[in-house]
Amino acid sequence: MPKQPPQGLISYDVMETVRNTNEWLGASARAMASYPAFAMIPHPFFRVMSAWGRVTERSFARMVIKPDWNIPPILGPDGQDHIVYVDRVLKRDFGDLLHFRVARREPIDRKILLIAPMSGHYATLLRSTVNSLLPDAEVYVTDWHNARNIPVSKGKFDIEDYTLYVMDFMRHLGPDLNVIAVCQPAPLALAATALLAEEEPEAQPRTLTLIGGPINPDAAPTEVTDFGRRHTMGELEYLAIQQVGFKFAGAGRMVYPGLAQLTSFISMNAETHTRAFIDKIFAEARGEGSERDRHYKFYDEYLAVMDMTAEFYLSTVQRIFKGLEIAENRFEVAGRMADMTKIRDVAVFTVEGANDDISAPGQCIAALDICSNVDASKKKQHLEEGAGHYGIFAGKSWRLNIRPIVLDFIDDHSGKALPDRRRRAVGDRAPVQPGKINSSRMAV
Repeated sequence: MPKQPPQGLISYDVMETVRNTNEWLGASARAMASYPAFAMIPHPFFRVMSAWGRVTERSFARMVIKPDWNIPPILGPDGQDHIVYVDRVLKRDFGDLLHFRVARREPIDRKILLIAPMSGHYATLLRSTVNSLLPDAEVYVTDWHNARNIPVSKGKFDIEDYTLYVMDFMRHLGPDLNVIAVCQPAPLALAATALLAEEEPEAQPRTLTLIGGPINPDAAPTEVTDFGRRHTMGELEYLAIQQVGFKFAGAGRMVYPGLAQLTSFISMNAETHTRAFIDKIFAEARGEGSERDRHYKFYDEYLAVMDMTAEFYLSTVQRIFKGLEIAENRFEVAGRMADMTKIRDVAVFTVEGANDDISAPGQCIAALDICSNVDASKKKQHLEEGAGHYGIFAGKSWRLNIRPIVLDFIDDHSGKALPDRRRRAVGDRAPVQPGKINSSRMAV
């Protein structure tokens, strides 16, 4: 495990202290400005102060709360609501495999594993993606744990371990599986598929859909790839890695803190975030705010961050971005070469957003060239015009354009005919007009 100077422990606790203090200040301002006596003073200061307190308290509290899935009931063909239960299928130290079980519904032939990114946010970032797929598929998701809650005794977790976890999940779900990897896990999902293709062909998935993933980061530079080039591994370890404080179960573990990641996310688009919070505070002061408005729905998820292990972050930068081991097909897992040319029977689909500033167009489509032994009839690519990073898996672009295409791709390579009801559920959707998509810049 990477070593860290002594101030790592202090830095982590200082960040948590700052967060805790701001939450307390928000709660104090809200309480003080809400005294009935102040209602006799006709000045807007107290309303603004109370609104600032409510927004601030909630925002800083969300940073240490794992969001719930809150999946609404699914409307069945019988016109009844079917409750969705979240079942833990496999439990592991660093992540679980979850199944979204729809009560009183016969299993659907489409079986989809969503591989969630481990890049600061929880797997619940894919909540809307899960919601959109549930009416037409059995949906599973990888639920990664917050590293600060994992005791040091559980050992390390780097990109090789991540890949082995994905392989275990694929094995468990069987060969009729369709995998969708969103952003960061795309190259590791590709590596896991390559290893299964060579070692356990019967366990490899039927289709592999890669959405906005850095298969070849050098194919299209972005601010993310430029940052990796500007700093040496030693600088990244010194600047980003800290030691979990004694308050948490993972005390002593070296991590890239979620609060540090959140600072990075916000700095990429600071002006937009600042304006959003100013507008929300004044809306609250005018009495126009609500608990479930667009601001809270977005930021309750966006501000909820988790620590990732130091070795995972550093190995991702060193091997995926700097070393280009996936792009150059020389990635090894536990001493075994993940040779992408061994993939022959898996259909591969890449999805990119034309306005993606996290994984720019060209980075993900590189997977089709690397999988040189996959027949051209089993390869597909889609570039969504006007869509940013978040939009290609959770926004309008995903719901109206990309989702139907992905389901059609799965059906085309399923080897079985689906009932007309399910085919209509995929096809009867109007395409979104290019240039009218307003996707958020949530970092993944």
